[in-house]
This record gives sequence, structure tokens and C-alpha cells, in this order.
Amino acid sequence: MNIRTATESYEKWKAARTQIIKPDLEFKHEQMAAAAFPFFRATFYRWVQLWKEVCPSAAKAPSVLAVGDLHVENFGTWRDLEGRLIWGVNDFDEVYPMAYTNDLVRLAVSAHLAVEEEHLQLSVRDVCDAVLDGYREGLAARGKAFVLAEDNRWLRLIALNRLRDPVRFWKRVNALEDFPGNIPTPIKEKLEEDLPETDLPYVKKRRVAGLGSLGHLRVLALASWRGGYVAREAKALTPSACIWAQGGAKSEKILYPDILARAIRVPDPFLHLFGTFLVRRLAPDCSRILLASLPEDHDEARLLQAMGFETANIHLGTQAAIPAILRDLKERPRRWLHRASKKMLKAIKRDWKKWRAE
Repeated sequence: MNIRTATESYEKWKAARTQIIKPDLEFKHEQMAAAAFPFFRATFYRWVQLWKEVCPSAAKAPSVLAVGDLHVENFGTWRDLEGRLIWGVNDFDEVYPMAYTNDLVRLAVSAHLAVEEEHLQLSVRDVCDAVLDGYREGLAARGKAFVLAEDNRWLRLIALNRLRDPVRFWKRVNALEDFPGNIPTPIKEKLEEDLPETDLPYVKKRRVAGLGSLGHLRVLALASWRGGYVAREAKALTPSACIWAQGGAKSEKILYPDILARAIRVPDPFLHLFGTFLVRRLAPDCSRILLASLPEDHDEARLLQAMGFETANIHLGTQAAIPAILRDLKERPRRWLHRASKKMLKAIKRDWKKWRAE
């Protein structure tokens, strides 16, 4: 398959499993042509096709329940039951059993693209070293969640920078288009149930966000409650693109809640799966962190190390695989991550250029 054929096949597969919002899908295609980084983020289905072919040695590494679609903008913050700010991976739409190396290579490739687009200033070798150092540290420590309280002050300053200001955030949310038509009744009832008061008046908003899931039904319930805004979002999920890439599977179970339950993690009490919908709270400090929103003086190497450590937190959920992963890491040649990410980056760019040209 070429990129056009793969995209057509995958989108047809998804349309058989969820409602597709055609204008959003067309916007996704436009974003894919705009630059290599959004193309990369939007095409995990193509990554899965290329992964074993381009990096056969890395793809044979020990398997874990992996994030799959990991990248540098797949990290964000949320509040736990105690109101503490937590940082970590915040999107698990493509969870599936894969080689542990998949998440590391994909994270490194995304950072390479960010360097090329001048969102990061590190060299590509330093990127890989930082990710791998953090991953090894996380495994050695047996994991530790990133609670932005007494510890991790530097990360808290990144998370609460000026571009995540509540006034700006709620102004953007209020400016969203109203949601047209009716919400499926079970989802409408669940959104209303998750608001802080029964029978609280709210408006329905249509939110266009992300890239991998762009085209899925996504609706926001926005309400004013006791002096401020509150919001709950429902987003339709589909099974991982890994199932499509391997030609189907006996089970198409969505594994989002499985990885949340197993990882070293402080849970978000407002995030849960409801049928094939993900329901969660949205707020200025409960969202993903964009590279463009990072303060200019942040420590890039330290941030990438934290991303590597957090990847270990996720993989530690597959405890039985950890001894094999540690052995595999010792046996891998020096600079393996750098070489593998360069190969995948080359394949991604080749596809992107073909996408733009056709």
C-alpha cells in the first residue's frame, strides 16, 4: 500500500465502527499536508504498517501494553482526587500490545520533527539520549508518578505557564461553534450526570481537536457554575489501528481503561470509558501541553528525560515483561534509538511528500 491507499482503507475501516464527521476529516487531510509533524501525528495507522518493515530488529523486542501513538505533544496535566496537579501521558487512543521500543522510537521521531520545525533546540542525538536516559531511570526506580506538588517544581512551572491562563482558555471554549443536531441519548445523559450539579443548564459545543482522532464525534458540555465555567467532553473512540494493520483480530476491545489501570499513575477521577466514548473534564490545567505553549527558558533535555521516565511508568504496567526489557536494553547496540528513529523519520517524510504531491 502507498499512503493514499492506506489512508482510504483505514478510514473506511473506521467509518464502519464509528460516525465520521466529514468536514473534520477533510480538515485533517489539510493538516496532514501542511507540515511533517501534523502528518506524523495523524497517521499512526501508516506507522504501524511501516514499523516492522523499516525497523525489524527493534520491532522484535519484548512486548508490553504500549501507548502506540506516543509523541511529544501526548503529555498533559490533570487533577487527582486530592486536587493535586499530575503530569503524564494523556492520550491512549491507540493502546495495543507492541514492542516496548515502539513507544521510544515514536517519541524520538516526534522530537526529531519538533527540532526540524524549531520547536526544540536540542540536537537529534541529544534528544535520543535524553529519552533513553529517562526510560532507563524510570525502570530502575520501578516507576514514580509525576505529582507536581513538593517535587517537580520545574515541571509545574511549565504546566502552569501563561499560555494556559484560565481567561484565555475559557474565551476559546466559549468561541467554539454550537454542536449541531442531537447528541446520542446515553452520551447526553452521561455528560449531564458528570456535571457538578443535577439539572445544571449547559450549552453543547462542537470541538475540533487532536489529529489521530480528528473526524470522530466530539461534543463538549459547557456550563457556568458558582462563579466560573466547567466543561465535560465526550469523544468517540475506535479500536487501535494495529488491529486494522494486521488484517483484523478476534477481539476489537478498546484497551484504554486497561492501560490506565495497570500503569504507575495517579488517576484522573473524571476520566472514564463509557461504551465506546471517552468522557472527561476539560479545564485550563486539565489538557495536553503543546510545544508552542512552553516557556522559552524551559530545560528541553530535562523535559524529554521526564517523557522517557513517564514511558517507563506506562510500560511497568506489564510487569512480566520488565526483566526481558532490561536484558534487551543491555544487548542493544549503542545509538540504536538514534538509528531507528532516523529510519522511521525518513519513511514518514517520504510518505508526507507523496501525500502533498497527489
